[in-house]
Amino acid sequence: MKTLVIYKSKTGFVKKYAEWIAEELSADIFEASKISLDMLKPYDSVIYGGGLYAVGINGIQFITQNLDKLKNKRIIVFATGASASCPKVINHVKNKNFTPEQEKHLQFFYLRGGFNYNKLKFLDKLLMTLLKWKLKRKAELTPDERGLLLAYDKPVDFTMKQNIEELISYVKS
Repeated sequence: MKTLVIYKSKTGFVKKYAEWIAEELSADIFEASKISLDMLKPYDSVIYGGGLYAVGINGIQFITQNLDKLKNKRIIVFATGASASCPKVINHVKNKNFTPEQEKHLQFFYLRGGFNYNKLKFLDKLLMTLLKWKLKRKAELTPDERGLLLAYDKPVDFTMKQNIEELISYVKS
């Protein structure tokens, strides 16, 4: 089975996972900006990875807008974020990014990434600064929110190669 890994990474966490996945599956790998729909033709499985930004998967429109053209392929999507993996987070991400019909044609995985404010571009820094101000005004913070506030000053990286094991098993099955 011929597999392709496509990724869109702003701060490096998605790229790290994409490289590990491609290595484990002996797959081809491309950054999303260098891929076209025609390039997907020879592949049986297409894996797309993007970071979460306001719960949206970065660049996921490439997959969702072309899903009808990819129905004869196995489609796997993974997203990375700083939050711990739990059913509530995973369901929220899936509901925000995919319709129930789209979910029938792809498999989704959430892989915990990290947060590095210093690697963000200007607009992303601006948005994250607004979020920081909003969080600081809250009366009570969740553990994830407290952790995020700390990460503005000290980047966090939760990536671990073992996090890809379920995705790898799914693709090989």
